[in-house]
Amino acid sequence: MNEMEWSILRGVPYTNSDAGPWRENELAAQLGEADFKSILLSSEAQSVISSTPGLLEGLPSSPTDNEKNEQLDPVVRLIVAIALLHAFVQVNWTGPELDFTSLDILPKSTSSPTLEEINATSIPFLTLGGEPAYHLSSQPSLFLLARRLFLSFPRESLPTLPLWLLRLHLVHLSLLDEPVSPPADLLETVRDLLNNPNVTADQDLTATIHLEIGLLHHALAQEKQANQEFLAASQASGLEFELTGALGKKTKYQVASHSQLVLLAESRKREGDEEVTQDGSGPSGEESRKDEPSSSALPESVPLNDDTLLEETQFTRSTHPTTSNADSRLAHLDPSSQPPLHPLDQSLLLSLCLSQHNNSPESGLTASQMMPFLARVLSHPRNWSIHTTGLLLRSRLEAARSRTVERSTLQLQALIEQMPTSDSSTTERLRYFHQLPLPSKWEMERELAKRFLTVGVVRSALEIFTRLEMWEDAVMCLQRMDREEEAETIVKDLLEGKKIESDLVPALGRASLTEPRRAKLTSAREAKLWCLLGDLALNAESATKDPVAARITAIEHYTKAWEVSAHTSSRAMRSLGSLRVGGREYEEAIPCFRAALDINPLYARAWFALGVCLVRQERWTEAKDAFRRQVGVEEDDAEGWNNLAAVYLRLGEDGARDGEATPSVSYDNKMLAFRALRQGLRYAYANWRMWQNYMIVAIDVGELSEAARAMTRVIEEISTKDPILAVDPDVLDKLVDSVTRDDYSLATAGENGEKAVPTTSNEGFGLLPIVERLFDVTILPRISDSPRVWRAHGRLLRWKEDWSGALEDYLRAYRCGVAADERVERDVDMWREAVEELEDLVAVMSVLGPKAKAQAEASDGGKKKKGDWKFAAKGLVRTFMGRTRESFEGEKDWERLQELMDELKNSD
Repeated sequence: MNEMEWSILRGVPYTNSDAGPWRENELAAQLGEADFKSILLSSEAQSVISSTPGLLEGLPSSPTDNEKNEQLDPVVRLIVAIALLHAFVQVNWTGPELDFTSLDILPKSTSSPTLEEINATSIPFLTLGGEPAYHLSSQPSLFLLARRLFLSFPRESLPTLPLWLLRLHLVHLSLLDEPVSPPADLLETVRDLLNNPNVTADQDLTATIHLEIGLLHHALAQEKQANQEFLAASQASGLEFELTGALGKKTKYQVASHSQLVLLAESRKREGDEEVTQDGSGPSGEESRKDEPSSSALPESVPLNDDTLLEETQFTRSTHPTTSNADSRLAHLDPSSQPPLHPLDQSLLLSLCLSQHNNSPESGLTASQMMPFLARVLSHPRNWSIHTTGLLLRSRLEAARSRTVERSTLQLQALIEQMPTSDSSTTERLRYFHQLPLPSKWEMERELAKRFLTVGVVRSALEIFTRLEMWEDAVMCLQRMDREEEAETIVKDLLEGKKIESDLVPALGRASLTEPRRAKLTSAREAKLWCLLGDLALNAESATKDPVAARITAIEHYTKAWEVSAHTSSRAMRSLGSLRVGGREYEEAIPCFRAALDINPLYARAWFALGVCLVRQERWTEAKDAFRRQVGVEEDDAEGWNNLAAVYLRLGEDGARDGEATPSVSYDNKMLAFRALRQGLRYAYANWRMWQNYMIVAIDVGELSEAARAMTRVIEEISTKDPILAVDPDVLDKLVDSVTRDDYSLATAGENGEKAVPTTSNEGFGLLPIVERLFDVTILPRISDSPRVWRAHGRLLRWKEDWSGALEDYLRAYRCGVAADERVERDVDMWREAVEELEDLVAVMSVLGPKAKAQAEASDGGKKKKGDWKFAAKGLVRTFMGRTRESFEGEKDWERLQELMDELKNSD
């Protein structure tokens, strides 16, 4: 049976009819043929359904007692669970429609419930993490039964169970408004499968597991982890691919060929692939024929019909693309005629394309990078679901361009219309379903409605949202149409029962449903509607006239939503918490966010808002935990990393009272802040404030080379806007101090021609080239009017024994200092400060002047005039005295200037 179980997981027919009971072989064969009706109506399935504890709990059906659960073969139970899951997927994702219903497979009940009653009763049980399931999904009772049956397995009963639980969770996520994390140990148990001998011996199965783990990370918006798994999957599969350039044409009137992006890709050779032709039409192996539909069975690719653009890039035939890597293993491929890819590898390319789209900014370059991935997959269609996903991703990409937006919308419409058809087999449609990010029918229709909104067709979008009963989106459309009162009326009518949400809801009024069941059925949907009513209260036109009353009304609505959901609506608490934050009621907002996150901890913005509230309350330890959780969910949020760093620098102050000395920050916490800022800057390279924070923390932890790099970024970003703020003179002084601590002789070659090798770039002469580059390349070309910058540079040149350069820097510092300000002639405080600067300058000149003179004479044979520095010093003092004599000659500090002048005269 172990062999059958692994065959089922791979999605290939089980052919060893000699092993295992005949009936189990037949059920496995029916599963491979997607004959779910035969499986679920079989006596074995009826036995599984009626005897599994809790499987029918809450459903309007009376199970009969049967043999105990432990006596049933686990593989048979697995086949039944998969049949239920895939039947639900078929009716909601891939089509075509089922030829049976839940009524046909459930034990008969004396109450004779209708299909509507069974499905309506199932919806509340599919709420997960406080997120309600979509109430118009078809036959949700099939998924409920599948979920309960999968969860009833002992964890160690079947080796392949973890991957089926992962697939179950991914399908469940597609029913919810917001993502919910899987059970804590699920990913770990799935990864353990990679060490199973049945997996290690099968490259495709290894790739499949990595791919499906990546799709889970993608669904949870963890794009970095998703991309890592996609790349691991491509390595396991043996897929070779390279994004490069090749000569080609993109427009109809283009004469000369130019370099165009192309994805060179090649699958590894698999058994049965020897006779696959270049056009993808003739694989001879049995498995290849199964994955290779005829062209008539494929989803329609809508033509572009543009007067300028070609349908696809036409590459010049060549066996040597213009790749920059001469040693490329794909250099033998002709970009205009590449071999077909294995369907699994096509799924991998689509997932890699998906990851790039989410990790990169929206720009033309990103579109150019994505399109070669899609073109490579669409050029050789080999599976219905894969081709559908490729066309969908192309449609999304083309929605942003004026020349392709029309085809984008028409293509999306065509994909929706072809789902119910029977143009291809159910087996083919389901074959790679779990390896694809294929949205459900209602999600594709919702995407079409949003596409209508982007092109201004609001009424058509409203019709779709109304039909799908996605009232939040419908309300948004009504608001754009300035029909806010109508939107509020619709929501109120839904809450009062005057307007029916769907054909399923009339079952609420039937006598066969008890009051408790009626309340359970409506609680999740009712809570969402109350939240929507609260949003409307805040956004209504009346809210601008009386914001206080609107706020009170919204609080009442969100509180009502929390109550009717029996404290399970994460949305209600998030909304109420946000409203409290807007009113600066941070203490009241904290329990709201905590309640919401206890239900669904994957909502990153709620963690961020909670952290902000805790910071406002100076609860630093709790704030640290909140921001750590936030960046754990949303790693690319630079603001979250910045706030986490700020909290690290305040840890230890939680218990400090007013008037007490602030405790010093430990080195460990400073290092944690430094690392947090470094991580955040990966996602906010142009944020000069974060670079400034990073610079200061880097100085504190001794990472001086990083401090210099951070100062460079700050200056590059804001030197033209605010040159004074661009340079932190204290940091600059510390950098120079660190360099000048060493003996300059260490940085220069000695008598034997060798010089010491620096052990670190964070101090001494190891830091010297970094600081020199900071001055010469970054600061001095941009900022020339800062006295402290010139003094710092002068100290560096003085350490390097460049006496003339140092002297010139001190003179520049004086000329752009307080003495250059016109107010010095009127303001006595500024005048006294200038007197001190002048005295300091003359003292420096008396030290550096003779050395500069000797250095100059040594370099030019003694032709320099003697006493040049004294002449310059007397000129500076004389000029300053002349400027300020009229205002300050009677001041006592005037004598200091006179004495300074006399000393210079007497020293000749």
